[in-house]
Amino acid sequence: MTDTFIYRRNQDFPNRYISPEKLFSYLQSNHSDSIAEVGNSALGKPIFKMSLGNGSVKVVAWSQMHGNESNATHAMLDLLEVLKYSPEVKKNLLSKITLDFIFMLNPDGSEKWTRRNALEIDINRDFLKESSKEMRLLKSLVKEGNYMYALNLHEQRTIFTTDGVNPATLSFLAPSQDLERSVTETRKKGMAVIASIYKKLKPNLPKNIARYSDEFYPTSVGDNFTKMEIPCILFEGGHFLEDYKRENTRKFYTIALYESLIAMAELQGSTINWEMYREIPKNKESHYDVIYRNVKLNTDFECILDIAVQFREELLPDQEEIVFTPIVVEVGDIGKKKGWKEIDCTGKRFISTKKFPKLDAKVDFRIE
Repeated sequence: MTDTFIYRRNQDFPNRYISPEKLFSYLQSNHSDSIAEVGNSALGKPIFKMSLGNGSVKVVAWSQMHGNESNATHAMLDLLEVLKYSPEVKKNLLSKITLDFIFMLNPDGSEKWTRRNALEIDINRDFLKESSKEMRLLKSLVKEGNYMYALNLHEQRTIFTTDGVNPATLSFLAPSQDLERSVTETRKKGMAVIASIYKKLKPNLPKNIARYSDEFYPTSVGDNFTKMEIPCILFEGGHFLEDYKRENTRKFYTIALYESLIAMAELQGSTINWEMYREIPKNKESHYDVIYRNVKLNTDFECILDIAVQFREELLPDQEEIVFTPIVVEVGDIGKKKGWKEIDCTGKRFISTKKFPKLDAKVDFRIE
């Protein structure tokens, strides 16, 4: 037997989109002994918590607080697949930690592939008002759980890089608990975990790991759990070159989730090596998905400009996977920004029924 972590993908969930009903059915069929229904959404959909391990380090994590961010749910499903086929890895991990994982905190948004819940509330900004049932549930579970660490699991847009060139495939944050962004002992505990993840993953992602902005958000989840002296570690799964379905991101997200649990088991609240956190480059907002350079429009006067496009992720009726709709997000001089794909339109024609592209509209032109 080996205790080496070998990534395995859960083949039952091949798409970025995960149907809540499919997830719930899978959990009940395959993990009924470790799951419990702990609440329900605004529309009455069940919310499940999985409890694993019997170690002294208690950890709580939650996925899909934003319904269109499925990587964390995939990561947990893939981690379960790893543990299924690696008994020594499972034994080593679960003897040291107790993990409570809340699957799909926002099942209403997840079903429709939307960020917000059924009442159009951003759950991640609802900590103080508690307008959503989902936030009340999360806070109740965390307050009752006596956890040593919390994992707030998200995804970020393709616009972010680590250095203006390489995509930020993974970003992490030990959230601030005040406007001054004070580096408290609680934050240091989170920073120490992130530093350990960074050290382990850097050989395979040498230029693709970043630090998320530590601007203080008074109503957000991570900032407020940190104020409660619970080290709350933010995960952000991002872009990987030519991988809009985020299959590589999914893999590295899973590895990062595992390494975070190992780090927490070993650190047990220690802040050792937290300073390495500061070595991680900050997220840079530097890219669009596509930039058309030097486009000559069909205007009555000479007009040459750049057109920036972002893909909007959409779930069409009766489909099992999202589609990527190109949307015009900027026009003019986009010289300082870059595109993951750039098209030089010098000497080519702008073919469209309109004289110029419309902002926030679907791309309806072609270049020939």
